[in-house]
Amino acid sequence: MMATLLTHSLKDRYAALQAERERNWAPAQLQANADQRRILTERFDPTVVAQPGTLLPPLSFQEVDGGVIDLDGLTANGPALFMFFRFAGCPACNIALPYYAETLWPALAERGIPLVALSPQQPDRLRDIKQRHSLPFHVATDADNGFARILGISFQPDHRPSPPPPGWIGEVTGTHSWELPQPAILLVGQGRDVQWLHVSPDWLDRPESTDILKHIG
Repeated sequence: MMATLLTHSLKDRYAALQAERERNWAPAQLQANADQRRILTERFDPTVVAQPGTLLPPLSFQEVDGGVIDLDGLTANGPALFMFFRFAGCPACNIALPYYAETLWPALAERGIPLVALSPQQPDRLRDIKQRHSLPFHVATDADNGFARILGISFQPDHRPSPPPPGWIGEVTGTHSWELPQPAILLVGQGRDVQWLHVSPDWLDRPESTDILKHIG
């Protein structure tokens, strides 16, 4: 099974996830999911997110295995790649992160380019996704979506019941907020400048590793 998965594109893996949902989800749940992804895609304005050349502040992040990593250290010898995802239990993220570990990380490691996966989820809860997939790269917390806000990629779902129901997103992440990052790939150069930012408002439509590598010199 694993050998077969290694040949599958990310698009193929998401198609399999969607097919499974169509078999098992109630029609209303399926429609709500599709509607939110459609709304975010229609609403997305690429001109309002951080553009190449944007200078970033000297941010730091708590790694789930302990310790702190920071932009200056990560980019001291060249560019670093950041991958924004929602939270450890997100089904789409549990497909994307191991896919990138299999197909993107080896090429980055060969070039000496750090890879950091960022989520607003608290470190003790976020650790689960790194351990589950034995991810070989950094997984860290973007506290309070601070970095995502700077980049202009955070959002809140349109349906936000009040009071929030048990198990709502703020309870899962430990942030007590509906806010999440849109999945995104960010290349940061030496001097903390944005070199490339790709945002996926539809979280089931993320870039293939080959497409990401085309933007990395």
